[in-house]
Amino acid sequence: MPDSPLLVIGLGNPGAEYEGSRHNAGYQVVDALADRLGVWFEHQQNALVGWGTHEGDTVGLALPLTYMNRSGDAVVSLREQHDFGPNQLLIVVDDLHLPVGTIRLRPSGSSGGHNGLAHVAQRLGTTEFPRLRIGIGDEFPDGRQSDYVLSPFTDEQKSAARSALKDARDAVLTVAHADLDAAMNRFN
Repeated sequence: MPDSPLLVIGLGNPGAEYEGSRHNAGYQVVDALADRLGVWFEHQQNALVGWGTHEGDTVGLALPLTYMNRSGDAVVSLREQHDFGPNQLLIVVDDLHLPVGTIRLRPSGSSGGHNGLAHVAQRLGTTEFPRLRIGIGDEFPDGRQSDYVLSPFTDEQKSAARSALKDARDAVLTVAHADLDAAMNRFN
């Protein structure tokens, strides 16, 4: 059982034009958690933040209001405001290198070319923080990566994407109630 609360931060881009996009998979997971836990968000500096409990364990949820490539600014602000160490954070992010329908939990690691995750690591001054990657696939023609990540999942991808978002939600709840290792053993 965790000794301290968990702050789950879903990376994405704010604004209606980005809702449902592959790049906002982190937002989608946090929204699913908020629905499951009955959490309401309040505006705090540069993020929407809400608190809930799962099986007696405190879970914080946050949606940065910075654009993806500036996510580290919001993460550092949240960390300082709520006095969380890097291991009390769980960053949820989309990943082009994983097939749609796949999730991957890791205790630390590189950005894997993800600019939002790279900015978080730069601003925290470490790559030693847990992250949950949501596979969005890489089914785009050369030079069309931006269009791909900023578009919604195709009809053919939606079932696998929904399954991954549910697994991601459940993985976060396992981290909150048990620990990262238990969640990695179950969901990776």
